[in-house]
Amino acid sequence: MAYVINDECIACGTCIDECPVEAISEGEIYTIDPELCTDCGSCAEVCPTEAISPAE
Repeated sequence: MAYVINDECIACGTCIDECPVEAISEGEIYTIDPELCTDCGSCAEVCPTEAISPAE
């Protein structure tokens, strides 16, 4: 199950550096490509606003 980023994202860039498969794209609110995401959770661990969680 891939992770998703919700509207609490402040586009700080912290998660991008943590993603080992480069699944996160920049934007007003960042997005995670579910095809690339390996469900490692590294991005969620470093998110300062807790905007990243497993998809439901």
